[in-house]
Amino acid sequence: MRDITDGIAAWRAAGVRFAIATVVQTWNSAPRQPGAAMAVADNGDVLGSVSGGCVEGAVYGLAQEVIATGVPVLQTYGVSDDDALEVGLTCGGTVALFVHPGDAYPQLDDVLDAVAEGRPVAVATVMTPGPLLGHRLVVTPTEVDGTLGNEGLDVGVLEHTRGLLAHGGNAVVHVGPRGEQRMDDLAVFVQSFAPPPRMLVFGAIDFASAVARIGTFLGYHVTVCDARPVFATRKRFPDVDELVVEWPHQFLARTAVDERTVICVLTHDPKFDVPLLEKALLTPARYIGAMGSRRTHEDRLARLRERGVSEEALSRLSSPIGLDLGARTPEETAVAIAAEIIAMSWGGSGDRLSHSHLAIHR
Repeated sequence: MRDITDGIAAWRAAGVRFAIATVVQTWNSAPRQPGAAMAVADNGDVLGSVSGGCVEGAVYGLAQEVIATGVPVLQTYGVSDDDALEVGLTCGGTVALFVHPGDAYPQLDDVLDAVAEGRPVAVATVMTPGPLLGHRLVVTPTEVDGTLGNEGLDVGVLEHTRGLLAHGGNAVVHVGPRGEQRMDDLAVFVQSFAPPPRMLVFGAIDFASAVARIGTFLGYHVTVCDARPVFATRKRFPDVDELVVEWPHQFLARTAVDERTVICVLTHDPKFDVPLLEKALLTPARYIGAMGSRRTHEDRLARLRERGVSEEALSRLSSPIGLDLGARTPEETAVAIAAEIIAMSWGGSGDRLSHSHLAIHR
């Protein structure tokens, strides 16, 4: 839906009535993923796509009906039957769409503003036909607006919504009437609008390549930075989102870092990592880790103290980086680093679940 928000905002400003059809769930080889959206105005204008052309005609007609009635609809399209001339997906997939009138969405302006300004926001919407169909909960990192129908549902879905918002994900959550996880009750579609969190990897070494790959797998926007152009090359890092040849501390000083950013310092060279960490520990980054032996770590701490870095700031540093998994290879080390990032992000202990009696999700 992100690609049509500007058009929807213009319609809102002009007083145009419209309906929005959103892909909420897919099966098999459906052409568009959950979150894809198509908007239809009462004057016939169309924004976006939900299937790449297979069912747009039918959705257009359905959206016009929704505009006229003001009643939201959940519609599923499966494989087309050419003999019966039925509308469907020729690719063999199945797609579920939620079509709702724009003027029945009181928080829509706030959501559009957040998307336009790059502020994270998520919308949880009841998808199960019945009296709660279309009830919404709008969630930001600091606020919650609306309701899914009762406090139990709101509380039960809120944790899932915040988790999806943290990584900009979309998903259907199944909950019972008091918010418990159950597959036989309400289906709630959570759509999040958030730029992917950033992973800043400093030091273009072989370990950095593995860390960058796992960062991409986890949904981060990955940047690799190194001052040495012979190492920071696209041949060595073909798939990262951003490759920077610059002194690390200078790049960090000019780049955006927020509470979702993770910083991995893999240079283990004082001339690079000491000035870099001095600046990194002043940022709001969620995680700051530095590679090196315990001897390197102690030397690094001494150098940072000499530069006036406080003990409180130093306590934020994860060094030596990663969990103790016994890792040896770059790939195993990347898993250890990713595990520590996940544990610190969600409050995990890093212990084996079979040896712990703590709640698995908390």
